[in-house]
Amino acid sequence: MKKDIHPEYHKKAKVRCSCGNSFEVGATQPEIQVEVCSACHPFYTGQEKIIDTAGRVEKFKKRLAKKQK
Repeated sequence: MKKDIHPEYHKKAKVRCSCGNSFEVGATQPEIQVEVCSACHPFYTGQEKIIDTAGRVEKFKKRLAKKQK
């Protein structure tokens, strides 16, 4: 490997989320700001909301019910 071309690696880089959560990871930057983390992301928290536009969810559920009969 060539010398002096690789970025400095920080073993304990601080990651801060907009929700207030913070944790440490290995990264090339000493501090990282993120908007969504695993503590506030709807998929990981189980608070996922389905946004229904033009009744698509109901249409899907009706088709699914027809197939199950």
